[in-house]
Amino acid sequence: MSRWISAKVLGVLLSTIAPTQAFQTAKEMEWVQLSENKRSFVLAQSGQRFVPWGFNYDRDHRGRLLEDYWVEEWAKVEEDFAAMKKLGANVVRIHLQLGRFMERADKANDKALSQLGRLVKLAEHTGLYLDLTGLGCYHKKDVPAWYDALTEKERWAVQARFWTAVAGRCAGSPAVFCYDLMNEPVVPGGRRKAGDWLGPPFAGKCFVQFITLDQMERPRAEIARQWVHMLTQAIRKGDNRHLITVGLVDWSLDRPGMLYSGFDPAKIAVDLDFLSVHIYPAKGKIDKALQTLAGFDVGKPVLIEETFPLKCSIEELEEFIDGSKKTAAGWLGFYWGQSPQELRRSQALGDVLTLQWLEFFQKHRP
Repeated sequence: MSRWISAKVLGVLLSTIAPTQAFQTAKEMEWVQLSENKRSFVLAQSGQRFVPWGFNYDRDHRGRLLEDYWVEEWAKVEEDFAAMKKLGANVVRIHLQLGRFMERADKANDKALSQLGRLVKLAEHTGLYLDLTGLGCYHKKDVPAWYDALTEKERWAVQARFWTAVAGRCAGSPAVFCYDLMNEPVVPGGRRKAGDWLGPPFAGKCFVQFITLDQMERPRAEIARQWVHMLTQAIRKGDNRHLITVGLVDWSLDRPGMLYSGFDPAKIAVDLDFLSVHIYPAKGKIDKALQTLAGFDVGKPVLIEETFPLKCSIEELEEFIDGSKKTAAGWLGFYWGQSPQELRRSQALGDVLTLQWLEFFQKHRP
């Protein structure tokens, strides 16, 4: 199917093929909230349990970030949302780059906010909930020089303004599932050199980001707690309803002799509605991955916000997801704009793994 088919025509086609997935309006979407026991999610009006099952839509198969094409190639975004809905998703995780949303330290980018509003409307129309992850600096070349030159206090203030602007634009929509403060933030132990805010790149992108450059003998978990508190307060200035989380690396548990991000789940959870963790099980170590997941169970829902058969077989990933149901309230994998039919024509390892994931995703959707 052409990527340039309109969303309206695509909606008609999908409603003919699968009437249960027809597009809807914002009035038909229910808000997502915490369950009464604070261990899972429910739809506000019906009380029906809501299990996040969806995708990270962070880039396309060419490696371009969403903001690289969501203006000139809007039809592609429309088609991808319709495709994710057809695959059985109910949540799509979007990654917003700070450099695209803040023109200066004290000024948000109105055009980017308007395009975000357009995306929210598309989510409403398609019946998909958004996990809005912010403050991205995935492509180092796109990070503004003025941003990297800021002090810790100044940088946090810009991050707060980012979230105040985004939340102000999205506050009225039921299609927003949650705000995720940042993808994989880390508090370093000790001191880093000036301007060195990003972790090493993976597949050409810097997914890990440091929230300070100098620990200054402060407890790392306390720095993380203060940062989370400041940003949640910035969101709550204009949005008291949507859920808030943060996307944590699986090495966020404070264990002797182990790598540690400083974002101890038990110590940052007070200001969050739920916790999100990124776990890619390793071959032959499914039990270890489940033990790590259990460490994030601190009395609030736990979303496995990223998982994929990156380091294990699809059979082992299925074992992990089945075992995680005792703890996890939802699961998100990845969709990069290629359908199973397109992927079947490729022998590239990445495409083969993605196809395995999408076939698994369809088979096991709630």
